[in-house]
Amino acid sequence: MADIRIVRAHGLGLDKARELALRWAEVAEAKLEMHCIYEKRAGHDVVRFRRAGAHGSLHVAPDGFALEARLGLLLGMFRQRIEDEIVGNLDALLAHPEPLRAFEEGLARHAARRAK
Repeated sequence: MADIRIVRAHGLGLDKARELALRWAEVAEAKLEMHCIYEKRAGHDVVRFRRAGAHGSLHVAPDGFALEARLGLLLGMFRQRIEDEIVGNLDALLAHPEPLRAFEEGLARHAARRAK
């Protein structure tokens, strides 16, 4: 088993962070075959996710995100690559003035590359 833990501060506030996390959960279900459960709580939210070979949670707070994931044996061999990809994407989104728009634009670029 391999673990990933990523913590990032942001200044989005809970409403915008929630929008971004909800959209991520939708995409994770559709594109990564993950089962996601979104739990709205007082002051913060939690997205629990599971798929073959991986499970974990994304904690959504007004001032930060915390991702914890446990990878199974096969995916664990690619832990560093997976973590680097998540970190790079998250940091790019949070550096953008409108992270949700950046997320949607990134999805569109990815879809266009796959269509070629």
